[in-house]
Amino acid sequence: PSLTSCCSASTATNPYPYPNPTELTMSAKEEKGASTAKLASLVGGWYLLNTFYNIYNKQSTNMVHAHWTVASAQLVVGIVWSFFVWGTGIRKTPNLTSADIAACVPIGLFACLAHCGSVLAAAVGAVSFQQIVKACEPVFAAVIGVLVPPVDVKPILAYCMLLVIVGGVGLACIKEGKGVDINYDALLYASMANASAAMKGKLGSSVTKALKADKTKNMDAANVYAVMNIISFLCTIPFVVINELSSLPEVWENAVAEHGAGPILKNVFLSGLCFYFYNECAFAFTSHVGAVTSSVLNTAKRVIIIVVSAIVFQEVMERNTVLGSAIAIGGTFAYSLTSKKSAPKKKAE
Repeated sequence: PSLTSCCSASTATNPYPYPNPTELTMSAKEEKGASTAKLASLVGGWYLLNTFYNIYNKQSTNMVHAHWTVASAQLVVGIVWSFFVWGTGIRKTPNLTSADIAACVPIGLFACLAHCGSVLAAAVGAVSFQQIVKACEPVFAAVIGVLVPPVDVKPILAYCMLLVIVGGVGLACIKEGKGVDINYDALLYASMANASAAMKGKLGSSVTKALKADKTKNMDAANVYAVMNIISFLCTIPFVVINELSSLPEVWENAVAEHGAGPILKNVFLSGLCFYFYNECAFAFTSHVGAVTSSVLNTAKRVIIIVVSAIVFQEVMERNTVLGSAIAIGGTFAYSLTSKKSAPKKKAE
């Protein structure tokens, strides 16, 4: 079924120790105040699933050298889940007009580019390097916040933290005895992901807020992400066709001959499953606590991913890499805290 038919249909992201994705649909009362246990379970699911996603994603792209296709296939897993919960009535089906969907398309496009950029960056380079560069996302967000209306000017201290982030990433790129050593392909793709994520955040805030406010549209945090995931998948199709379709049969045949179809499909499926449900956890958590707290925890999450990926994939972490990544992540953490403007003081009557 098409997205339009899905969104107009009747209301007819598990055996893991994480929050059940079917329970992420939130009422207005739940959004105003969530228990500590629920928030902790959302963070736990977010961290754990994100970590496993990075592992399965790297294994998938190591096996199949059709990285746009892998990124697109990962989104299909979430789409299947969305149609299942909508079709069975576990979740209310979004009730969107064509105008609503049109408003979501630019956000879905940038979500697509953010996801694909991340997949390609990890595919052509180390996961740890991808995460270090992605710590620069606030730099892109700050620039876009000033250039794209409505203008969002941060406090001076926040902009100072951007220099710390850039300096940390730069230090991480300096290898002892080799000088500057940069995987430019990974840097380019990770930067594409950063810029796209910043644009998605800039354009998406007002649109998703309006959709959530209209209760007749059934657009809670989980359904907002589900709809964006569908649009993101549709946006990946032209990239797959242009970049990989002609060579895909041969690439697939070679991958199956070397690794077998079973392991490839397993890793792609699990990476897609983890990707969808970690984002559901992240969306639900953010809707409870706000963007600043979510950004701080997202920064801390990168530390876990860098450490785990270095162990799993035996990625060499030299002194400058460790120190630079610590500085960059620390700067991102500080930026998240200092970027929130103080509420204006009320005048005494």
